[in-house]
Amino acid sequence: MKKRNNILVAEAIGTFALVFAGCGAIVVNDLYGFALGHAGVGMVFGLVVMAMIYSIGNISGAHINPAVTLGFFFAGRIGARDIAPYIASQLGGALLAALLLKLLFPEHPSLGSTLPEAGVSRAFMLEIILSFLLMFVILNVSAGHMEKGIMAGVAVGGTVAFEALMGGPVSGASMNPARSLGPALVSGNVSTLWIYLFAPVIGTWLAHPTCRAIQGRECCHGKNATTGKE
Repeated sequence: MKKRNNILVAEAIGTFALVFAGCGAIVVNDLYGFALGHAGVGMVFGLVVMAMIYSIGNISGAHINPAVTLGFFFAGRIGARDIAPYIASQLGGALLAALLLKLLFPEHPSLGSTLPEAGVSRAFMLEIILSFLLMFVILNVSAGHMEKGIMAGVAVGGTVAFEALMGGPVSGASMNPARSLGPALVSGNVSTLWIYLFAPVIGTWLAHPTCRAIQGRECCHGKNATTGKE
């Protein structure tokens, strides 16, 4: 039970850090003369993901993303009973981060919410593609369901950064339902939230057969997140 609690607390803290630092960078950039710029915001997202992989990757796997948790499930690397606790922890961390951003920056209208700046259909398709690429990288560098180690940190953090740089101006480059849900609920920007709840999950689902085509059955090998058994 203690190990399970450690896993869930780690996921909550990791997702909190992602939303607080990443969305916080958007807020600070908007309010203080574009001090970071688009490239700076993208790098913040990539760096915080990298930091969380190094910090909690050996505890929970550093999913910090419901779509990634589901992606590991689609690949057979975690069990069905692990999904709800992981996602609940991630959503809790994201909501807490968004609430603190609202407390710190009440004047900001969106709190870094992801919005389809170039149209709904384009944003939906782009989110599927970006999430597919992210999960493809994760499946190929992770050990079971665990994102940990130097290779995973650099590869996954780098992927988040370059996808944020490319896709940010179009869709917000969410790739993460928790990252989008927290700021959207707290700021009230929920009209297009469905894009960021469904598209990333479709993308991570598509990553599994691609990984399977490359790795064969090895793509589906991994330990259960809470029992440690194959």
